[in-house]
Parts: sequence; structure tokens; C-alpha cells
Amino acid sequence: MSRLAIIKAVLGPVMRLMFRPRVEGAENIPGDGPVILAGNHLTFIDSMIMPICLDRQVFFIGKDEYVTGKGVKGRAMAWFFTSVGMIPVDRDGGRGGVAALMTGRRVLEEGKIFSIYPEGTRSPDGRLYRGRTGIARLTLMTGAPVVPFAMIGTDKIQPGGAGLPRPGKVTVRFGEPMEFSRYDGMDRDRYVLRAVTDSVMAEVMRLSGQEYVDMYATKAKAA
Repeated sequence: MSRLAIIKAVLGPVMRLMFRPRVEGAENIPGDGPVILAGNHLTFIDSMIMPICLDRQVFFIGKDEYVTGKGVKGRAMAWFFTSVGMIPVDRDGGRGGVAALMTGRRVLEEGKIFSIYPEGTRSPDGRLYRGRTGIARLTLMTGAPVVPFAMIGTDKIQPGGAGLPRPGKVTVRFGEPMEFSRYDGMDRDRYVLRAVTDSVMAEVMRLSGQEYVDMYATKAKAA
């Protein structure tokens, strides 16, 4: 039994009891081959709930500090996050974005699922912010379809992204696959990258029902 299967067997019943997760549109995720999942990011627990709700293993980027902690707690966190598919990357360095992009490309070229939050960080106020173009680069470089998704309700069970989550109801909603083969060979065209990213974010907005803000979330947080 894989580590992910163990986590699902142990935590699955607890999560169903606490969060009553409702999964909509899971049939839109191809049963094999590379897939990019692109969604909104409301709170820390998003990355714990969504991967456990799917049959296929999902891989995603996470801060390396999640797996470098000391003691029993640190080892437990490292075991959990790597088991659910987190790939640690130092995103604070000057080449953090490049490392994340290359990691995603490698995962997709291996025929796996790679999940990404195009906003680049958690929403500071529950609204949906402008997407960064890494999502467009990934789909154009690899040809992998993009399946947009929305996390709904996680900000209510873990306000502010910190502390223990409270019981509540969560919905994970997946949209239909999006493909951008018409832009083959144009992964360095900034206008194409922006158009692809905006079309993905429009679908995320439709699925989530969030208000859209045409500003990067990092800039909103710094204001």
C-alpha cells in the first residue's frame, strides 16, 4: 500500500466527517496522461483536501520549509506532504519561479498530474486575483490539457490560512479540460501567454463564483 493510500484510509473518514467535501466534475480529469490542474487558492488546507479527493496522484510545489522541520512534528509534516504529492522547492530565491516551472514540466513529461495555483499565493481577501503566466508556459511547453478547478468554502473552515481548521462544508469543483494547441510554438510570446492565462482564470472565476481583481495578489498583500 502506498503512503498516499494509507493517508486516504486514515484521514479520509476524518475529513469526510469534518469537512463533508463535495467533489463535482471529477470525470473531467483524464484517467491517464499529463494533466495540469489550475485553481484558486483560499487557504493553507486547500493543498491537503484537493489531492485526497482524487483517485490519481496529484503533484504540486510547496515551500521547502514544510519538509525541513526538526523533531517529531517536523518529520511528520515532511512525511505527510511528500506523501500527498508535494515537491519541495525553494521559492524565495531569485530562481524560485524557474525551479517551480521546470519541476512542473518534469512531472508532466512523466505523464502525471501537476497542480498549480496561478495566483501564486493565497488570496488575501477571498477574491480571485490575476494569474501569473507560468500556467500558460507549462501547457504550451508540454501540450498537457488544463483542467480548471475551484476550492469553495475552505476559507470559512480555516480563516486567514492559519490555525487548526474548524468543521464545515467544502466543495471541490472541476471544469472541462482546456487545450491550447492552436498556440503551439508560441510559449515565448507574452501576449499569447497572457491570453492563455486569462482564459484559464476566467474559467476558475466561473467555477468559484469569486469576484475578480485585475491585480497580482502579492501586490495587494504589500499595499
